[in-house]
Amino acid sequence: MGYRAVKVERGAGGWGGPLVIKPEEGRDKIVSITGGGIDPVAERIAQLTGGVAVDGFKTSVPEKEICCVVIDCGGTARCGVYPKKRIPTINLTPVGQAGPLAQYITADIYVSGVKPENVTLAVGEEAERMIVRDVAPRVEKTASERPQNGGAKKQMGIIERIGRGMGGAVGKMYQAGRETIDQIVKNILPFMAFVAMLIGIILKSGIGNWIANVISPLAGTLPGLLLISVVCALPVLSPLLGPGAVIAQVVGVLVGVEIGKGNVPPQYALPALFAINPQVGCDFIPVGLSLGEAEPETVEIGVAAILISRLITGPIAVLIAYLFSFGLYS
Repeated sequence: MGYRAVKVERGAGGWGGPLVIKPEEGRDKIVSITGGGIDPVAERIAQLTGGVAVDGFKTSVPEKEICCVVIDCGGTARCGVYPKKRIPTINLTPVGQAGPLAQYITADIYVSGVKPENVTLAVGEEAERMIVRDVAPRVEKTASERPQNGGAKKQMGIIERIGRGMGGAVGKMYQAGRETIDQIVKNILPFMAFVAMLIGIILKSGIGNWIANVISPLAGTLPGLLLISVVCALPVLSPLLGPGAVIAQVVGVLVGVEIGKGNVPPQYALPALFAINPQVGCDFIPVGLSLGEAEPETVEIGVAAILISRLITGPIAVLIAYLFSFGLYS
């Protein structure tokens, strides 16, 4: 069958791209890893190209058959997992180079903030552009791996060995420092600013009083916390609540503010932390199993099994946290 090429451009506030996506025989799957079924962006790409849209939460697809993936990551590891493998990645969320794999997120393999109207048929020279894939990073050979002239090996003296060792250690520590600063600037500081903004809005707008009336009855009792954990862990909701851990961040700040104001007893702080977090990582399950090179059948069964298991482990974690909270605030 004949496949057509589409151009995927970044949306409002997005980053990267544009990408030209064109399925090939044996590599025609457009995988939607967004939770809640196949996203309209994935459906539009499949419709225009002639490829096959697949729900990544229900069906596992071997990497060699993936044409592109559609994700809704808010800036965690999922943003960079597929770009690292040189698989064209289309993020519905307007996120740029973020997360622990940010160095692999480049404009030639990744585009974000995409909506269905940002996907159009490619024409002319655009349709002939191909994304370079399966590019392995070039690794420099060490001195011991390089061919020696005439096969002769010179014995390094003890001083030279010490010098090389110290130089290597200093170089690694220097690189670690650079990467640490990079992570702080790109991930930690924006998160701190986000939380500070939320706290300011809650305290100054009067929303906190309204939230207290809604959340306090739940966050201030053990049955209420168990109910919150069950709702967050529902298999239908958890993949939708997980991206970027935004829900957990917002609710955590709200509950923290209410504890500070005295509307929620402080002994419920620890169980509340576990009550709002059973959905965390649920959006990453198919990706994690894929990274572990699980078989397609394992992924199909494993995703459902883990999502359902959260309904059991979520409330149990709340109960354990409640027991361990005794005496913490006396």
